Amino acid sequence: EIAGKRSAFSTYVLGEAPEQEIVKPYGLAVAGGKIYICDTMLGGLEIVDLAKNRFGYFTPGGLGQLKKPINCCVDEAGFLYVADSERRQVVVFDPEGRYQGSIGGEELARPTDVAVHRDQIWIADIKKQQVLVYGKADYRLLRTLPEAAPQTPGHLYLPTNLAIINDQLYVSDFGDFKIKIYSLSGQFLSSVGSYGRQLGQFVRPKGIAVDREGNLYVVDAGFENIQMFDAENRLLMFFGGNSQGPGGMWLPAKVVIDYDHLQYFQKYVDKRFNLKHLIFVTNQYGPDKINVYGFVEARDK
Repeated sequence: EIAGKRSAFSTYVLGEAPEQEIVKPYGLAVAGGKIYICDTMLGGLEIVDLAKNRFGYFTPGGLGQLKKPINCCVDEAGFLYVADSERRQVVVFDPEGRYQGSIGGEELARPTDVAVHRDQIWIADIKKQQVLVYGKADYRLLRTLPEAAPQTPGHLYLPTNLAIINDQLYVSDFGDFKIKIYSLSGQFLSSVGSYGRQLGQFVRPKGIAVDREGNLYVVDAGFENIQMFDAENRLLMFFGGNSQGPGGMWLPAKVVIDYDHLQYFQKYVDKRFNLKHLIFVTNQYGPDKINVYGFVEARDK
């Protein structure tokens, strides 16, 4: 866990540097040896540099000033995209943290998540009940989706988080207690979950992620856990929960699957196993603000 102020992991990352606090994290991205944490109380991001063992705050001024950063992503070139619900924009920074431009304004009402896929920027807007797609080169609006009418299965009520993998769009619909799956053209394909307190149901679905095997991970802020579904939308398992021990969750918000930074965490794994992938989860409250889980596989003898 990465604690609000100090933990075994943060000491490992930061060494003996003075304490710095993660206040109220929501979104998170992992790229280029760094963990980017959207902090809604800070009005900026915390950045953990795994490669250099550094922790710092990213609170830009001027045109890049952030108000309430909810979610973020980093593209292949290292550009950072921050969905800011109070600015009503997605704010873009280059790999050195310099302001590059903003997306939205009048077109966005309350952006809550952003993803970059190929040459397009995908933005979930909880107030407009839509996903808006922009060109990456010129930030021009290309289309909105879905076009489903209210009361139909594909309609979005309160879209909060999104993920794109294998040419499919996954949207967490907080208002319909489902994860909805679309083609990239906006055609509704299927959904996962329903309202309720049984296994496979949701109360407050938030962050979502999909691994390379097509397994879907869904944060539920009500259950304070993550439920995991296979590519056929069947429940596989759940983990987390509101326990106060290691691995417990406290109003979790975001989940991120990562395959590129295993070397920083393999030392915490039993020597009989190799890390397969990492799972990062943000907690908005509690002593541990970032949980890091690992899927493992047995080493060859």
